[in-house]
Amino acid sequence: MTERRKNVVTMKGNPLTLLGKEIKVGDQGPDFTVVQNDLQPYTLKDAGDKVKIISVVPSLDTGVCELQTIHFNEEAAALGDVLILTISVDLPFAQRRFCGAKGIDKVITLSDHKDLSFGLQYGFVMEELRLLSRGIVVLDRDNKVVYVEYVKEVASEPDYESAIQAVKSLL
Repeated sequence: MTERRKNVVTMKGNPLTLLGKEIKVGDQGPDFTVVQNDLQPYTLKDAGDKVKIISVVPSLDTGVCELQTIHFNEEAAALGDVLILTISVDLPFAQRRFCGAKGIDKVITLSDHKDLSFGLQYGFVMEELRLLSRGIVVLDRDNKVVYVEYVKEVASEPDYESAIQAVKSLL
């Protein structure tokens, strides 16, 4: 049975229920299967042994999600050999169109629309909306969680600086 966590996040002040187990620092990042823009599956194993930032957004078609994705695309150059994954439930076609229109070329956008595999494994699925909640997960080279943020108010931006500091501590 899927774990249900009430009142963890809000959207415009309205409490929502998150599905899946809460991920904590020190946990081993569970594997997941999402879909690449070319419709091929992508798993955590495919990400290899790089330090990873997983930027979780409800939909790239919203202002805050766009800002978050652009922010990490810009950070990617400064961070060097760090893999940045942006995961949403947007269709792969929409993700590809978004990246082309916004010049996103350093972040890999992945879709969890099919099975909610990532969202359920990492506890980011908003039950009421069937979208992923906003957040950031940083994994080390062995996929151990070194930083996690479930953004309390989904309409707010995440704490970029804390996530970036967690990454820098691994480099």
